[in-house]
Amino acid sequence: MSLAGQYLRLQLLIVLAVLVAVVAISLAQSAATFERIEGRRALSAAETLAANPTVRSLLANAQPGSGSALPSVAESVRTISGSSQVTLARADRTVVTSWDPSQEGREMELGDSVVMSGRAWTGLVGSGASEALSAHVPVLDDRGKMVGIAAVGRNFPSVLERLGDAVPNLLTYLGVASVLGVAGSLLLARRVKRQTLGMEPDEITGLVENREAMLHGLKEGVVALDPQQRISVVNDSARRLLGLPDDCVGKSLGSLRVQPALKEVLTQDQPGPDRLVLVGENLLVLNRMPMRSHGRVIGSVTTLRDRTELASLERELGTTRTATDTLRAQAHEFANQLHTISGLIQIGEYDAVVQFVNGTTSNRTRLNDEVTSRIEDPALAALLIAKSSLAAERGVSLELAPDSRLGRVDEELSRDLTTVVGNLVDNALDAVTNAAFDAEAEVLIEEADGGVRVVVRDSGPGVPADVMDDIFRQGFSTKNSSDGGRGYGLALARVVCQRRGGRLTVHNDAGAVFTAELFPIGHKGKGGRP
Repeated sequence: MSLAGQYLRLQLLIVLAVLVAVVAISLAQSAATFERIEGRRALSAAETLAANPTVRSLLANAQPGSGSALPSVAESVRTISGSSQVTLARADRTVVTSWDPSQEGREMELGDSVVMSGRAWTGLVGSGASEALSAHVPVLDDRGKMVGIAAVGRNFPSVLERLGDAVPNLLTYLGVASVLGVAGSLLLARRVKRQTLGMEPDEITGLVENREAMLHGLKEGVVALDPQQRISVVNDSARRLLGLPDDCVGKSLGSLRVQPALKEVLTQDQPGPDRLVLVGENLLVLNRMPMRSHGRVIGSVTTLRDRTELASLERELGTTRTATDTLRAQAHEFANQLHTISGLIQIGEYDAVVQFVNGTTSNRTRLNDEVTSRIEDPALAALLIAKSSLAAERGVSLELAPDSRLGRVDEELSRDLTTVVGNLVDNALDAVTNAAFDAEAEVLIEEADGGVRVVVRDSGPGVPADVMDDIFRQGFSTKNSSDGGRGYGLALARVVCQRRGGRLTVHNDAGAVFTAELFPIGHKGKGGRP
């Protein structure tokens, strides 16, 4: 059924419901009106009959069906008052004369009447078709003694009779209400369809269902905000990536305690595509677009992609490229060394050959032994050896501090240590590469307070005082980058340290000095969190 048809049917049902209510109220009002008006008339006629001198003098000793005076008086009162029932009874409730001859000699039915106590009463007597509105008045003799009862009644109209009286008005009401209901339904349906772009309810339902299925079927996250920065739409991927609760829809970003960097990206205009944000330890790519309707902004929609794995692959690719360049340079260097050895052999300088070979291999062996003897964790030792080769190719002297000592650690701590040390060493190498002064960097790794402390210092210019508080903020970088991919290494390292109950700090001492502290899971470190 169309929207107009549904509204029309609803309006007609409402009209019928109102009509039934009006009928019920009309019947109740007509019954109350009948009792009030006709009750007063019946009571007046009964009082007139009870005050008649003939009735007062003869009723006390009258016998049922005998004499004509009392029946004549009773019939006269019934005719004049327009009543349908008139009855006279002695004080013992024996009917002397009645509109119904079959009642003479029987006990008068009083119902709830209080006339036997000497008071007049008006109310309903009987039930069903014989129900009547009666007025009972005591008959008193000259001495004020109650000698009988005068009863005048009117037949109570049935429901059909009262409904027949109200039918003309009800038909008028029904006609007017139907016309207004049909017109209102058509106008309302037209307005609603205009607001719903001409779609019927089933089409709107199908559209919403398709939207929900498509929204939650996307691997990418989708977040929509209204102008008050409340979340209006969010899919499962976005909740997982941003760590939002299941009932986040309708709540503002402030009440959800979204971190400032993420809130800035979700609420402010984006100058370019693919903006990177670090959420926890995940690197996300966000694209925000404002939503407009009829020329005004009604909110914004932001798509999210998890770039953590891609960033990890990029780092691994960069490491592979660096290793390739290192191997290429070493191959060139080894070729020169082989030419030297070949020349020495050709001229017969065999002792010089042995001396040259020993000198060439001792440097590489010394570096490996120096690292592995102090750092027993294989992954971290391999990282330091690789970084040393990289530093040598870039003209930087990378040394492991003599006081460095670290035994084997668990796999998760080892992985976090390689993340922190790798980012800090890369940052130190970037700071001193192509410098006009001696390019040096030193790494200290030691066990302290039940955890691991890492100190990386370089001989660079240090961290400017005005950016000392911003250097760990995600997206901040002192180095130029056209792809916007810098400014996340130190932020990620700090997140890892905080998750490990430690911290990452920096100060200047003849160059930048970064200090990182990490603790095993469950250990309460200096960061104050287990």
